[in-house]
Amino acid sequence: MPIRIRRARASSNNRASSGEARPDNLLALVDQGFFAGHRAIGQQEVMQVVWVYEHAIDFDGLKRFHHNLGHGLCGRLIERSPLPFGRHRWVLDRGPADIDIAGCARPRTELSDWADERSQVPVDPERGPSWHLSVLPLTDGSTAVTLVISHYIVDGVGGLVVVGDAVLGNTRDLGYPPPRSRTRLQAVTQDARQTAREAPEVARALVAFAKLTRRDRHNPAQSSPPARPVTLGGGDSDDSVILPGIAILVDLDHWDARAQALGGTATTLAAGLAAKLAESLGRRRGTDGAVTLQVVMSNRTDGDTRALAVSFARVSVDPTVLATDLSDARAAIKQSLKTLESTPDESSQLAPLSPFTPKRMWKRGVEAQLNDPDMPVIYSNLGDAGMIVSRADGTQCEHAWARGTRQLQSRMQLERTGGYMQVVSCRTPAIGKIYITVVAYQPGAENTKPALRELAARTLAEFGLTGEID
Repeated sequence: MPIRIRRARASSNNRASSGEARPDNLLALVDQGFFAGHRAIGQQEVMQVVWVYEHAIDFDGLKRFHHNLGHGLCGRLIERSPLPFGRHRWVLDRGPADIDIAGCARPRTELSDWADERSQVPVDPERGPSWHLSVLPLTDGSTAVTLVISHYIVDGVGGLVVVGDAVLGNTRDLGYPPPRSRTRLQAVTQDARQTAREAPEVARALVAFAKLTRRDRHNPAQSSPPARPVTLGGGDSDDSVILPGIAILVDLDHWDARAQALGGTATTLAAGLAAKLAESLGRRRGTDGAVTLQVVMSNRTDGDTRALAVSFARVSVDPTVLATDLSDARAAIKQSLKTLESTPDESSQLAPLSPFTPKRMWKRGVEAQLNDPDMPVIYSNLGDAGMIVSRADGTQCEHAWARGTRQLQSRMQLERTGGYMQVVSCRTPAIGKIYITVVAYQPGAENTKPALRELAARTLAEFGLTGEID
């Protein structure tokens, strides 16, 4: 599935309730909710891109890339409203002044460990920097480059757009003001007026909330109870863990041929691989043994400044047949995406309530999602990366991959909520590969990268595939 950036359409995200164009630096309501919910439980989501160059890197080109990153969607921070119910705003921040270059070379076998280490170097969407770029020379003569971005600044497809623009030198003036450019009185006054203008939307959201609550009360099947008790507290009293993560690279021709032979598409094969891995990691529903995929679909439009421009489709697949027949999974995914396009998103009706939601309620809601009894696997297909994003320094790299992961992840929270699994796939035609990154944690299991690599190798073999696993 190629990345499609659609033309923007007028919506409530782009206009205030009065019909006037909203201030350019207001966060979309969904962005504010995403940030507030994760902040309530102490969770930090980040995205990471890794490039590996077998040839000498062009440091001048990489410096231009670094400069350009700060002149697009990465060049901003979130400034919270002084009002407890106010809208947050984007403010200008160009990011770190320099590229972080490792002081000594490391063996190629330590590339994955270095990527993990860099993924945990703090990014802060409020205080900055919200991203950082790093370089590691390797003892075999190659060079690794990695970019880590706060997920509250931009999402996966948005990240590819940011990278592509930075490579091409396409800078954007988003018109954001500097941080703290308003006095407190100005901020309170402006935000209070904004809240007043949005009062009709808030009223409609309250009506929608009441209707949904009544429906769920009379139809318990509409909202499944969590499989385990929800425990508040965020797990911040125990140790943090780095989620085990690997990258799988397979030749595109080999991948496409296997997908066709199994009655699927390239995307279905990636989803099937994700579900088969999930089966081995114990992420099957207790009722029928199916695996639930939460498929992330990009809604990003041309010129979109939202951080999170996605919707989600849930798909149930039988993992036992996937390695030999993808036709049922293909039909299920197609139907789920069709339903997503034709069914209104109920959660969007409640978005105007985001600024009024207290921290405790955010905490309870996010914990309930993490306790989902279906233990869904988050699957994101970034599509076709094109010929640009694999050229961080302006020249073609030999390997590249991207993933989502977390900083300050609590082990207690993972054990309490049944673990975590996310799979990202992307085609890189310039390199001739498809990459699949897997980040997973299984409570009570051997949560190490060697164990995950071994599982990935066995699963690839089940599908008749071979590839490199980093």
